[in-house]
Amino acid sequence: MSSALYRLGRAAFARRRAVIGAWLALLVLVGAGALLLGGKLDNSVTIPGTESQAALDRLAATFPQAAGTTAQVLVTGEDGAQVDDPAVVAAVEDSIAAFGDVEGVTSAVSPFDTETPGASAVSEDGEAALVTLSLEGEGVAIGADVKDELRGLTDDLDTALPDGYDATIGGQLFSQEFPGLTITEALGVVVAFVVLLLTLGSFAAAGMPLLNALLGVGLSTLLVLVAAAFTSVTSTTPLLSLMLGLAVGIDYALFIVSRHRELLATGLPAQEAAARANATAGSAVIFAGLTVMIALVGLGVAGIPFLTVMGVAGAVAVGVAVLVSITLVPAMLGVAGERLRPRPSRRARRAADAAAAEPTTAGPAGDSWDVPPHHNRFFAGWVRLATARPWITVVVTVGALLALALPALDLRLALPDAGVSPTDSSQRVTYDRISEHFGPGANGPLVVTGSIVTSEDPLQLMQDVADELRELPGVDDVPLATPNESIDTGIVQVVPTTGPTDPETAELVNAIRELRPHILDEYGFDLSVTGFTAVGIDVSAKLGAALLPFAVFVVGLSLVLLTMVFRSVAVPLKATVGYLLSVAAAFGVVTSVFEHGVGADLLHVAKLGPVISFMPIVLMGVLFGLAMDYEVFLVSRIREDYVHSGDARASIRTGFVGSAKVVTAAAIIMVAVFFAFVPEGDINIKPIALGLAVGVAVDAFVVRMTLVPAVMQILGDRAWWMPRSLDRVLPSFDVEGEALHRELGLATWPGDPDVVVAARDLRLAAADRTDVVHLAVRRGDALVVHADEPARVAALLLTVAGRLTPAGGDLKVAGHLLPVRAAAVRRAVGYVDLRTEGIDALDAAVAERPTVLAVDRTDLVTDPHERAHAAAALARAAEQGATLLLGVVGTTSADDLLPAGTPVTTLAPSTGVLA
Repeated sequence: MSSALYRLGRAAFARRRAVIGAWLALLVLVGAGALLLGGKLDNSVTIPGTESQAALDRLAATFPQAAGTTAQVLVTGEDGAQVDDPAVVAAVEDSIAAFGDVEGVTSAVSPFDTETPGASAVSEDGEAALVTLSLEGEGVAIGADVKDELRGLTDDLDTALPDGYDATIGGQLFSQEFPGLTITEALGVVVAFVVLLLTLGSFAAAGMPLLNALLGVGLSTLLVLVAAAFTSVTSTTPLLSLMLGLAVGIDYALFIVSRHRELLATGLPAQEAAARANATAGSAVIFAGLTVMIALVGLGVAGIPFLTVMGVAGAVAVGVAVLVSITLVPAMLGVAGERLRPRPSRRARRAADAAAAEPTTAGPAGDSWDVPPHHNRFFAGWVRLATARPWITVVVTVGALLALALPALDLRLALPDAGVSPTDSSQRVTYDRISEHFGPGANGPLVVTGSIVTSEDPLQLMQDVADELRELPGVDDVPLATPNESIDTGIVQVVPTTGPTDPETAELVNAIRELRPHILDEYGFDLSVTGFTAVGIDVSAKLGAALLPFAVFVVGLSLVLLTMVFRSVAVPLKATVGYLLSVAAAFGVVTSVFEHGVGADLLHVAKLGPVISFMPIVLMGVLFGLAMDYEVFLVSRIREDYVHSGDARASIRTGFVGSAKVVTAAAIIMVAVFFAFVPEGDINIKPIALGLAVGVAVDAFVVRMTLVPAVMQILGDRAWWMPRSLDRVLPSFDVEGEALHRELGLATWPGDPDVVVAARDLRLAAADRTDVVHLAVRRGDALVVHADEPARVAALLLTVAGRLTPAGGDLKVAGHLLPVRAAAVRRAVGYVDLRTEGIDALDAAVAERPTVLAVDRTDLVTDPHERAHAAAALARAAEQGATLLLGVVGTTSADDLLPAGTPVTTLAPSTGVLA
């Protein structure tokens, strides 16, 4: 990974204009696609397969008037004024006709109609009258023009009413508005720029992460709009995508630019510094981005379509941010050139002079790779305080986090309705007044439906069912119980005593469903509960049930990925526990604000109550990826120092000081970007944004920068212990660029360009005992390996051929360092085992024209004709320029297989030890 990113960084730096132009062209192309396709967003939050959704789908076919969307026009009198005033009645009756003429309105029922069952809708105090409008289709499919026309007619009614009366409109149709951006969100970007300027110390350097993030979120947002033309995309999705893309896009570019400037400070040329920054910080960026993406795509575990789309859109935004960061940032570094090279301070110059006076064991002169950590008194003091009494640090931080998390025990989830809209909005005013005059349940009546096709007296059946439902606790009224026109489906409208998001309403829904067996036996009516409120309850229940499986998925993923990266058991366990503490603290703060009201006025929370149902699962997914960001960027630097020094506790301090400044800047930026969506944000995004802002702050500053150093101080060398069996099984993810560091350090070795196979202190992992090999085989020469044990010959040839990983030492084949470039070596080296393969396999290997050809068990070719055949094949390989490696078990000679005059190196001491 780091080698590929190194080459990518050099290429992007060199072809900077082409890279920048390509990204801009792609942005224009996707923008044109979004404009032409014209995808529309919606606010539909449905889950196929739930009882309420299935019943609603059936009603759409059998009783469309009851399955559509409703709006409510409320007429109220002030100071006890009664709505039965003739002037009020006349104005309302006139408006009924106008409402009925609006396209899509299937019925407009007068509240003063006493003949139609369920039509009368005047409050008991006589001060309010409710006009119910039924519309075709889901609310998300009803255009803004219809909503505007209904609002206009309501304004006309308000004008026509006598003084002391007014009319407002609300209901299900207006329960959710499309979210938009405000100036507050832009303040997050301003804060991010200030932090970047202070961190990087240059306007040019500070501008790069912002440009990187803006291009990325522009592209990802347009991709979401393109997707909306082909699938249902909630209006919250692009806002979540924007929030995530902006935060990670700035942070990922910051890590690369910061590393670039550190490398420039060591004197490296700008292109080399950009390539190495892309190799190291870019590797961490890819890993961090992948963790976020996998966690977001993992939202599909819940099996909820809208949540899956939201997760995929967020993952695309993060993926675009990663791709832009590892290509566009090196290109912009190429444009900036030498302008980003920092000027050393006096302290740095004195430190450099002192370092120059000391002997060094680094690689070749002028090729410094390691970046010495800049001494920072603040962060040096921070880590010293955290690790001085590590057990006290652990107890205090964990105790504080648990205290923050405690309110999460009261966390309640629901889909938002008009009750959480801004207090001055028409829908919120209508919602509150309906609650006041008709009871909170009137804002979300339940619909009980079922088939009545076998009933002989459907009218009486519906009345009997209504009477049964009236007896249930929590039922305020049953105003309507009627069959449809074709007498095959019946509905009963049930008004709860509590509001749509109240837990007691969910209990009533469950109580009605528990009554199903009795109603079916008694009346033959197989009831189902549906309606806007029931759908919301079912969605919340399914999301809550999906939380535990998703948590297991995320925690398991965390352990596997971090074990791959850090080659440790303790570090992943510690990181995962820290992540869970961060999540719990974020849940606790969200509960404190949105349910307990702590700071609610400051954050413009319109109404206390449950938070949106998908907040926990989205927050867990996103925060997992972001927590892994800080874990990787901080702990990978500690591990890098530990690999070089071997001192576990000293590496905590040096690694922390070397990375804490950038991690702090990145965390502040993320907190600023997320928190900017809280004060004026959409109600769907507001709790998610607050949770992410708190979660990032807690995870970065409390968990990663305080708890982690303390735990690692306690563990010492044990922090980096890993069972050998597990180490062999797990793939390696070289985030620190250690392999590339080694490759660059050995770039000039072995010095002779004609040496094709070079080994120095090479130890073979697959041999029965540790063999140490030294080799230098030139192009056109041959190497013959003798040993008494077949496994030892095979171990050497397979290792040289890139099929086995060496246990240690240095090995370079065809110019490629192993095991860093094992894939390239496998392409360049042909391998034939004559014990299991025939002579034909040797011909096939020669036909591929390998740079090196390794043939094992040549001693088994005893037939003169076959031996001549093998010699001819090896001669052809030599003519093609291949270097030959032959394996022999025992004392059999291989001279007759080699072309005449071939220089031969023999590895066969009489003791049987390879070297």
